[in-house]
Amino acid sequence: MRIFNRAVVLAMIIFTSTIFSASFSVATTLTTKAKYDLGTYLVDDKGMALYLFKKDAPGKSMCGAGNGCIEKWLPFFADTVEPKAGINSAAIGTIIRDDGRKQTTYKGQPLYYFNKDKDEDDVYGHGMGNAWYVVAP
Repeated sequence: MRIFNRAVVLAMIIFTSTIFSASFSVATTLTTKAKYDLGTYLVDDKGMALYLFKKDAPGKSMCGAGNGCIEKWLPFFADTVEPKAGINSAAIGTIIRDDGRKQTTYKGQPLYYFNKDKDEDDVYGHGMGNAWYVVAP
């Protein structure tokens, strides 16, 4: 009987902790901003611009530590993404990078932050090297 009681208590603890931790998972909101010279582009819930890398293949990041890229272009990842109006929710996905980390994609393109963008209106990476661009919805 003691074993049964302990099993029930253990099951209740696991169930309660699962419910409790799930209630605290926070979704990242994707929305858009517009600038007269850039048009409309994707931003995260803090208003930070998201970029794509023209050398990436759909579903594959070519920006890694070996080529010094990852230090400037930080992979964007969120477990849960809530797109706002104008953003195709079916186009949001996740890949596993060669370094084993997850990265969020939009229309198959991995998403990045630029390390020089510090404020929500910064888009310093746009057009860099003719390879980095803010992401149009």
